[in-house]
Amino acid sequence: MPARSARGWQSRPSMTEPAPGRLVTPAPLASSSGPPDAARPNAGQCVRLPATQPRRPPLPSPNAVICRDRRSPRLLDRVRIALRTRHYSVRTEKAYVAWIRRFILFNGKRHPDTLAEPEIAAFLSSLADPGQMSASSQNQALAAIRFLYGQVLGRQLAWIGDLVHAKRPERLPVVLTRSECRALLDKLTGSYRIVGGLLYGGGLRLLEALHLRIKDVDLERQEILVRDGKGRKDRRTVLPASLIPPVRDHLSTIRTQHLKDLSRGPSHGAVELPDALRRKYPSAPREWSWQWIFPAMRSYFHAATGETRRHHLHESAVQRAVAIAARAAGIPKPTTPHTLRHSFATHLLEDGYDIRTIQELLGHKDVSTTMIYTHVLNRGGRGVRSPLDR
Repeated sequence: MPARSARGWQSRPSMTEPAPGRLVTPAPLASSSGPPDAARPNAGQCVRLPATQPRRPPLPSPNAVICRDRRSPRLLDRVRIALRTRHYSVRTEKAYVAWIRRFILFNGKRHPDTLAEPEIAAFLSSLADPGQMSASSQNQALAAIRFLYGQVLGRQLAWIGDLVHAKRPERLPVVLTRSECRALLDKLTGSYRIVGGLLYGGGLRLLEALHLRIKDVDLERQEILVRDGKGRKDRRTVLPASLIPPVRDHLSTIRTQHLKDLSRGPSHGAVELPDALRRKYPSAPREWSWQWIFPAMRSYFHAATGETRRHHLHESAVQRAVAIAARAAGIPKPTTPHTLRHSFATHLLEDGYDIRTIQELLGHKDVSTTMIYTHVLNRGGRGVRSPLDR
């Protein structure tokens, strides 16, 4: 109906419904300040939000409108939420999501809720071809499918428990001699030398050593507190006395670097904190006690908090340094950072320490895992003297 104004009768604009199937871009909201809509980039359009976690993909927020990519199905977001609710590790999340995505592609991008026993069995059977993948990968794929149907889709597959798990080969760990360990450590320099010393001198895993913070090392008690180790368990292990002087010098160097980062502004000098500690202690990311013992050379910008942070040293850098040092030392055995942990346990057994003490230092849940190192007590093939030596 026409509306009357001071200038006479005027017609109101038509408010017609859009045609079915037509996409309509909502107009941007009016604002009292800022540039006009025509001057704004992507005005009235959906904009992909930046990732808020450098190590994990962001989960959809209920208060934000996110343009979804057709290649990123909503099901994977549900999988990530279920995994993070149960506090699964980052690597487990990435592995499970990758296997579920592979399962969906194997079945022609059909939703898993529409698949039945034949499709699931066909996918698992395709992984059982000899020479295609290891037994650990097959068991991991099976665990991912069981998690998808049991915890995400709410479908209990009773028959899947009857499937035979791939048998993992029983392999003995590669162990270096004492002279080989010393030669390897002599070829390492800088921070890599200290990391290698912690792996061999304290029996740490590689990521356990790289995740150490200033507050986790007690130089007076010669003790290392391993936080959130494998299985999300804490434990204490020994700090070698020979490492105390280089560790003290290293801490002095990175403290100078941290003070330099703090001088650049209030948003610099921060690190990532576990879980929700940042909300509970807002100033903790910039405190000295929470800094990494082995910080990365470069910093990065964290978009969610606006902070310029430093991550810890990447594990691939240590792996590469150990491989180069092993070749330089002339060690013919396949040597990785984990080989130093194997050597730590083996040499303690040779020195007469009991198996329970070594189990606690290594952080093994079951003593049977530690028993694999007892092979060193049977010198020369289970302690048998060869008839050729008589």
